[in-house]
Amino acid sequence: MIRRADLQLSLQFADPTLRALLPRHSVQRWLCAALDAPAEITVRFVGDAEGRQLNHDFRGKDYATNVLTFDYQHAPVVVADLVLSAGVLQREAADLGLPVADHAAHLLVHGALHAQGFDHEDDAEAEAMEARETAILRGLGLHDPYAR
Repeated sequence: MIRRADLQLSLQFADPTLRALLPRHSVQRWLCAALDAPAEITVRFVGDAEGRQLNHDFRGKDYATNVLTFDYQHAPVVVADLVLSAGVLQREAADLGLPVADHAAHLLVHGALHAQGFDHEDDAEAEAMEARETAILRGLGLHDPYAR
């Protein structure tokens, strides 16, 4: 976990519906809990149309996904953009019976881990990344997103 002073955060809301639910200090806290190195991160909450376009352009998938991580550098400073689709975030939170902020915390932690090189392409990677997410979220007093 890094200190807030070690995180340069740009927080953007193309979709303003989430601004009141996701204050800057909360986003900083969640990201700092997931980061092991100083970081320069832009977090952008977008509408689903923009999220779908980005997912199509960069991953070849024609749907809006919950979080996209664009990682540019892992060390000595983590440099990344995290893009969250607001509608997907809100629908998933409702489906899970969670407050939007709690689900956003999980997606930001997930994205921050990707920004540091973690992945879930195979079972071993997925298990390690999920365990790390669970530990971070529990440390923040939040739910275990992988509890069955």
